[in-house]
Amino acid sequence: MRKPDGKIVLLGDMNVGKTSLLQRYMERRFADTVSTVGGAFYLKQWRSYHISIWDTAGREQFHGLGSMYCRGAAAVILTYDVNYPQSLVELEERFLGLTETASADCLFAIVGNKVDLSEEGASEGGQTEGGGGVSSRGPKQVRQEEAMALYKKILKYKMLDEKDMPAAEQMCFETSAKTGHNVDLLFETLFDMVVPVIVRQRAQGPPQTVDISRYKPPEQTKSGCCA
Repeated sequence: MRKPDGKIVLLGDMNVGKTSLLQRYMERRFADTVSTVGGAFYLKQWRSYHISIWDTAGREQFHGLGSMYCRGAAAVILTYDVNYPQSLVELEERFLGLTETASADCLFAIVGNKVDLSEEGASEGGQTEGGGGVSSRGPKQVRQEEAMALYKKILKYKMLDEKDMPAAEQMCFETSAKTGHNVDLLFETLFDMVVPVIVRQRAQGPPQTVDISRYKPPEQTKSGCCA
């Protein structure tokens, strides 16, 4: 197997749909209940480059592995559930600190998944519960503006100049792994953005690889933009 030219990593709490998003894009299918143990990856050819996409476990016992998978990453997809506000909070408090091992010019996308379970997602997909009855879905619990605010906080936390980075409107997505809403847009937008990062990384030296056999879990600490 050819060595990947670059790496994208999905991070986020358990049950936000990271694995389902990846399977929807790479395998064009949706599995209702999927749980990742440790990590898994797909290899995607984009133009003349091979990009590995790493899916990580959101469970607490696998939390420390995230920093290992993020090592040298060209982009990180921070994933939350639009119907569960705490999952957005967890991105800042638990998962952002794992990205310290990513490349210095790493791109960040913030993705609100499971819009199909909200009233807005139902209207976009033209679906209702029970096939034509009144929808039992409620309003989204997380507004996209909140994700955009977190994106801007991340840039400040990473000491990245907003003028040199993609705008929040470009990097914050709302998706449905179940219906496929915005899934292709998410991944293919990132692939196009990651290619210049790969070119810069190649110029700087050999890529860093994941060596699980030598991994030692770090002590867990809470991290956040304002810690």
